[in-house]
Amino acid sequence: MGVFKAAAVQMRSGESPERNAVDLERLVREAAAQGATYIQTPEMTGALIRDKEARAASFTSEDKDIIVATARRLARELGVFLHIGSTAILRADGKLANRALLFGPDGAVLATYDKIHMFDVDLDNGESWRESAAYEPGTEAVVTGVAGARLGFAVCYDLRFPQLFRAEALAGADVLTVPAAFTRQTGEAHWHVLLRARAIENGAFVVAAAQGGVHEDGRETFGHSLIVDPWGRIIAEAAHDEPAVIVAEIDPAQSLAARKKIPNLKNARDFTINAGAVDAPLLRGAAS
Repeated sequence: MGVFKAAAVQMRSGESPERNAVDLERLVREAAAQGATYIQTPEMTGALIRDKEARAASFTSEDKDIIVATARRLARELGVFLHIGSTAILRADGKLANRALLFGPDGAVLATYDKIHMFDVDLDNGESWRESAAYEPGTEAVVTGVAGARLGFAVCYDLRFPQLFRAEALAGADVLTVPAAFTRQTGEAHWHVLLRARAIENGAFVVAAAQGGVHEDGRETFGHSLIVDPWGRIIAEAAHDEPAVIVAEIDPAQSLAARKKIPNLKNARDFTINAGAVDAPLLRGAAS
């Protein structure tokens, strides 16, 4: 397993996939110029559009998508692994997928992942999101080889479901990915601690490219793209919400070393749970 440079590209995607493709190209070229051979972009690289009708009119199938075409061309030209953190793809059944795509140095699609957990929440500041109203959730976790490492896929809200990352680590992933468009409120509260926790509990690198700033559709995202090592240390950060590129070295041997020090993946045990015997009388009393 060799050492390689990974980059997380922080963006502020607007409502136009064409304009976003231009920004994508500029930032990916910057990452490659810094020596990155694996480059990750944020969730919804293609466009962030809140209006339902405008969103439906903007997105198309994978074979016609401008972000897919741009990424394929850049990966081939620059000789890099280019991971589009996600973009909206119109499926054959007419439903939208929030889909990650990994392109190899020859421009071929090596893997795709459809976001599993839908962001259906109501926040304290009045923000309300129903991702399931627009997108069809995926059903399959994905782990694939890249640059001498094993890459596990996730997107944004997936971060709050540790069982996904544990399953990918057990399947051999030593680099976990979390491209995201975290809201400012949830990002300020939980972004850093959750990413570091996923790294620590799985003994894996975490690469998380983020959207940042106030977008054309009015939403505000947190930024602060991060790369975290298997011991939970932040080794690169865009400490703001502006478009940027961060780069760090990934040495898969560090994941192996962390797992030898604290072998929790091997030490996990099956167990049962008794959730009713003690609480039942208290619940009956409270209801009386």
